Amino acid sequence: MNVYNNASDAANPRSGLKLSDIPAHDPFVVADEASQTYYLYTGGSPRLNGMDRYGVLVYKSRDLAAWEGPYVVFTIADGGWANPQHGAWAPEVHAYAGRYYLFVTLHNNDQVLEGLGHGGFPLQWRGTAIAVSDSLEGPFELVSQDAPVVSEQLMTLDGSLYIDEDGSPWMVYCHEWVQIADGTVEAVRLKGDLTGCASEPIHLFNGSEAPWENGEQPEDASLPVYVTDGCQLYRTSRNHLVMLWSTYEKGSYVQTIARSASGKLEGPWEQLEPLVFDDSGHGMLFQTFQGDWLLILHSPFRMPESRCRLYDMIDTGESFLVKSPRADLDGK
Repeated sequence: MNVYNNASDAANPRSGLKLSDIPAHDPFVVADEASQTYYLYTGGSPRLNGMDRYGVLVYKSRDLAAWEGPYVVFTIADGGWANPQHGAWAPEVHAYAGRYYLFVTLHNNDQVLEGLGHGGFPLQWRGTAIAVSDSLEGPFELVSQDAPVVSEQLMTLDGSLYIDEDGSPWMVYCHEWVQIADGTVEAVRLKGDLTGCASEPIHLFNGSEAPWENGEQPEDASLPVYVTDGCQLYRTSRNHLVMLWSTYEKGSYVQTIARSASGKLEGPWEQLEPLVFDDSGHGMLFQTFQGDWLLILHSPFRMPESRCRLYDMIDTGESFLVKSPRADLDGK
């Protein structure tokens, strides 16, 4: 067992933790009105959390200042397509049809895909899986162990649930730059019970459409690469559809935002100015129990140094803008 610090020991949950104590990546918060509790989900690993396999952890808070945890809510079982020792990224939990659904990116590095990856990275199985529970505290169980939601031949990640204006569920996700150089954001309609795809994927936009020069030149002198990850969709007070997503600028992680010109998932999508620079990203928005909008993201990118940061946000009706960091909550 190798636990990074007391705030990350899955075998010994603690109370009185600050966000500045907790190593976390790809944070996702559910504000549960019924219990007046905030649930913070992040990935769990043997190296950092003392687990015997990868999975998902949750921390709980009543005020966003003092947290308790971590509690294990999901682990990768043996016998499925994903290898329990190869990672669990970008967990999200969504209430849908009376239950709670976990979207999490899993891997099987032993299942090699044809071709050479960009930036010297190998091509292998990577994709979002969906698990379900009757409780925000789990345990979550995969709805299918056979394959990721999108074809295992496509390296995809960071799937997020979106319900369209007709009430149909979609998964919005990113297609890895490792496989295609210019990463994309795409979407696929899901079956009503979230057990699989109900359509072919549609293309939303490319990473190279960022409003600044965000291409990275790999050391192997291959094509410039454009990262896309952390896609999250929201409606503003004037019903504009916006998407948080992350990429890079000069090697530094960036939290940015896009807006659908049509107000529909199909777009076209226009890229707006970034929200946060300084090696910060993979954020999501949530509302406090007082109705205020907050952005939570991780910074810096590298683990185990990475920590959650909170920002007060302004809903302008046209988009969301950063008002100020919540320095009083993260101990910085």
